[in-house]
Amino acid sequence: MTLQRVLADLATRYPAEDKMVPDLDRITLLCHLLGDPQKAYPSIHLTGTNGKTSTARMIDGLLRAFGLRPGRYTSPHLEHVTERISLDGQPVEEERFVAAYDELRPFVELVDSRSPVPMTFFEVLTGMAFAVFADAPVDVAVLEVGLGGSWDATNVVQAKTCVITPIGLDHVPLLGTTLAEIATEKAGIIHEGATVVLAAQPPEAAEVLLRRALEKGATVAREGLEFGVLERRTAVGGQLLTLQGLAGTYEDVFLPLHGPHMAANAAAALAAVEAFLGGAGALDPEAVREGFVDATAPGRLEVVRTSPTVLVDASHNRAGMEATVAALADAFRFTRLVGVLAVLGDKDVRGLLEVLEPALAAVVVTQNGSPRALPVDDLHQLALEIFGEDRVSVEDRLDDALDSAVTLAEDGDDFGTAGVLVTGSVVTAGEARLLLKAR
Repeated sequence: MTLQRVLADLATRYPAEDKMVPDLDRITLLCHLLGDPQKAYPSIHLTGTNGKTSTARMIDGLLRAFGLRPGRYTSPHLEHVTERISLDGQPVEEERFVAAYDELRPFVELVDSRSPVPMTFFEVLTGMAFAVFADAPVDVAVLEVGLGGSWDATNVVQAKTCVITPIGLDHVPLLGTTLAEIATEKAGIIHEGATVVLAAQPPEAAEVLLRRALEKGATVAREGLEFGVLERRTAVGGQLLTLQGLAGTYEDVFLPLHGPHMAANAAAALAAVEAFLGGAGALDPEAVREGFVDATAPGRLEVVRTSPTVLVDASHNRAGMEATVAALADAFRFTRLVGVLAVLGDKDVRGLLEVLEPALAAVVVTQNGSPRALPVDDLHQLALEIFGEDRVSVEDRLDDALDSAVTLAEDGDDFGTAGVLVTGSVVTAGEARLLLKAR
């Protein structure tokens, strides 16, 4: 009930991640009142459209393999808000989360009293993360932006090592309608003298990012030039990689995650850790292998059930869904795959459906529990246009949709090669994980 009290308080704060207040005044004042805890440790800062959380988790694992104690701050969460703040690779305990909130609350109220706009949900959580990491203490913080970059609350750190994962069209009403506009927002995390690990980007976005790096005197490491995936082979439970880092080549790296996009995320994570550690030569290859061997990415093409195989994936924009579909073809051999789809109303829903259509034998459309969810009737109409009437089912509730999809997957001669993909939103992925684990 104590955690519920905190969550109820946080829920009154406006806005959440679907809105943006374009200034850093409130988080800057809060940090000042707290003694600037974000300056107590160095940070690795991540932005991009897709792959941020997975890359952050891999960076966390690599840092631990090299004997460092990381704190990791990511968003949004899948199941529990405590997932957002991690120490030593594990979410903070509820008691610590509550204590951090209660310690910050008087300072938050003071900031509120001095500002025309109260502190937002995300700003308060960011302040909590900074304070928890300073109190732990951590050797390094791995920080994922909540939205954009320039005006994101995490950007008060001005990190010397930053990672920009692939940029695509998402959060269009807030960040811009073109790749260049979105890249301009995300380029805001590049500060004077930083080292920028730059994943492969569309040319329109790359031009903006490289210009910002030049203006700030930043060093840029580019995927495909300074680092990247040299070789990738599908293996049981994942893939076997040869990675080119900034300072060396690392062979026989097993990554227990699926798809070319996860291999690229691994290469970016390795380059970021090399840049952060700043050694003159290659890292210990055994420590690198150790850092990747237990990598996890909950809700990212995650197998949560077998017979039939049920995969949960949080893809919610066109580029992310394209990566998911490519990974399905690369790592799985389904002869019949049924989708369960629930999305948020501000997403490119038609784009998601168009990408999924060739990969699915049928789709069950439904609605998740978010107040921003697209009504199931609206999703149903769009799905009918793209899949046709014979391939679309509709269920009002996610649990019923899961049951319906499993039945459809098992209906036929595909025993052992049929599967279910639950996707469309982080909210959908989190709710499906909770339902399936409860069963």
